Amino acid sequence: MALEIERKFLVTDDTWRPAAHAVTPMAQGYLNDLAAMDSGAMRASVRVRIAGDDAFLNLKSRELGHTRQEFDYPIPTADARALLALCVGGRIDKRRHEVMHAGHLWEVDEFLGDNAGLVVAEIELQAADEVFARPAWLGAEVTDIARYYNLALATRPYAQWSPAERTR
Repeated sequence: MALEIERKFLVTDDTWRPAAHAVTPMAQGYLNDLAAMDSGAMRASVRVRIAGDDAFLNLKSRELGHTRQEFDYPIPTADARALLALCVGGRIDKRRHEVMHAGHLWEVDEFLGDNAGLVVAEIELQAADEVFARPAWLGAEVTDIARYYNLALATRPYAQWSPAERTR
């Protein structure tokens, strides 16, 4: 079983940009929606993602928080494009920037389209209690806030959030 231990944070400013050493455009969508997950009808999200020249089918368990089961399978890009056309909800478009900080890789996602203006940073850890240095540009942790999950953003994008929701 594949286990993902990931924490997610808001990004407070652009001072991370000079440290970004790679950027990958991404398009992704979901074959199930947030309602199916919230009702308990499905216990995993099913995502298709095109990342640069690569494509993946991904399944992620429903748990809220930093630890989830995750299964990621490479698929032909042509298949991914066809699957994106079958997705429910909106499509997520973003640029993923890779930033090294104090020995850890941070993935800074800069959202586009209906989610433009949202920038989050994620770090994958080897253990839930692993210690890591917080970059100065890191803001509030949003790991446990479901509206920041990509599945939720596909259903209710950042453009529809109230000003209060945008602050945390």
